[in-house]
Amino acid sequence: MNRLHPIMFAGTGSDVGKSIVAAAFCRIFRQDGYQPAPFKAQNMALNSYATPEGLEIGRAQAVQAEAAGIPCHTDMNPLLLKPNSDHTSQVVLHGKPIGNKNAYDFWREGRSQQAATHVQSDADDCAQQGSASLSCPDFRREVCDAFDRLAARYNPIVMEGAGSIAEINLKDRDLVNMSMARHAGADVILVGDIDRGGVFASVYGSIMLQSPEDRRLIKGIIINKFRGDMRLFDEGRRMLEELCGVPVLGVIPYYKDIYIEEEDSVSLEQKHRQRAEGKVNVAVVLLRHISNFTDFDMLERDPRVNLFYTNNTKDIEQADIIILPGTKSTLDDLLELRRNGCAQAIQRAHRNGKTVVGICGGYQMLGQTVDDPEGVEGSVSSLPGLGLLPIHTTMTAEKKTEQVTFLFDGHECQGYEIHQGVSDTTETILQTDHCIGTYIHGFLDNPPVVEHLLKDKCKGQSPKETVALSYADFKEEQYDKLAAHVRRYVNMERIYQIISC
Repeated sequence: MNRLHPIMFAGTGSDVGKSIVAAAFCRIFRQDGYQPAPFKAQNMALNSYATPEGLEIGRAQAVQAEAAGIPCHTDMNPLLLKPNSDHTSQVVLHGKPIGNKNAYDFWREGRSQQAATHVQSDADDCAQQGSASLSCPDFRREVCDAFDRLAARYNPIVMEGAGSIAEINLKDRDLVNMSMARHAGADVILVGDIDRGGVFASVYGSIMLQSPEDRRLIKGIIINKFRGDMRLFDEGRRMLEELCGVPVLGVIPYYKDIYIEEEDSVSLEQKHRQRAEGKVNVAVVLLRHISNFTDFDMLERDPRVNLFYTNNTKDIEQADIIILPGTKSTLDDLLELRRNGCAQAIQRAHRNGKTVVGICGGYQMLGQTVDDPEGVEGSVSSLPGLGLLPIHTTMTAEKKTEQVTFLFDGHECQGYEIHQGVSDTTETILQTDHCIGTYIHGFLDNPPVVEHLLKDKCKGQSPKETVALSYADFKEEQYDKLAAHVRRYVNMERIYQIISC
């Protein structure tokens, strides 16, 4: 195949659909005979994934790699920031945590001695906690080297920007948007979300706030999430092109019947929030630091199930199944559960025969105690758990990340682990009377697990009526549907003209 330029999907803001559009193009290029790979230099997300090598990357790049038909790799997302609080994040470089960073220091550090001192201080803290040494890494060089390695193996590279490309106050520290496009020699396609309003101002402003050099890299505009009669935007398309001097390459309608796993917690706002009659009600406890909420995507789409997110104690007690999800801050969220009454509600529901499931941090909370003697998570050194499982957990600086295969009811199943903390059990999955705990993310992606949970709660529905494709096959079908949707509304001939060498 002929060599193609890298293509970057940059945004007028967060949650405009960059990740999904990039996934669509990964599948389109694969369908057209190329060998694409995704790339996002720096990601901020709690929803992460373990590579085959047992390293950690953002979930969006794992999804995009799946759409491209290739194994995910840390070079696809070399720098991952996982928020610990409103002000600090764990820094994951090439799949391994290297310490915590204050947001201000991360974004504003210069090349001064003071900056080096801050970084070295973090390195000392990390060394004391037994994690990788952080000796003032040059993040720009690290992400550029990762891109270069990826570009040597795949064609084309489908790049994703982060947030808005017009954050001019952060321009000098940008690692992921236009500076990365310059390094890659990428053709940039600007994605704007018309559903939230103000698309003309956001597209025009995003382009006009670029330097002349960066403005020349923007080769096209895609308007995303359009609702209504497409003909109503014909004049708008012409006006945008005249204003910006950049062609509008497509207007993609909003869709409801294509299901792609999403990384951004913003998507949680669209999730169900209440019980429903006539279905198995599954309450996912809404934690402040919830992570890997895609663990519940397959269960959420089961027609027998109404899965909803809540911290309402009444709804928790009345649910048929209660799930404690993963969290970035186990002790902090456990303390909050005790304060807001959710811990007691879960205990009462369990006593009344309701099924309780804990995954990762949720699994730790269901045990007898959670201890943090070294202050890995913060100032809380120990808390009693909910007491539903016979385990004790000690938080450790070392993070376990790996893909796993396990047996459940005689069936081979797959998942992955990403967690800090060690529990005093050798069991991969711990079950007691109507309570299940596991460190395995993707646990509920396996049909045998889902059938086990629902077998006594299906309210007259036979499992035969609800058997669908395996989750892997289902996702493949969704990537193809997404690609067909984007092909229909984007000028692919023009895209190929733009990115052809």
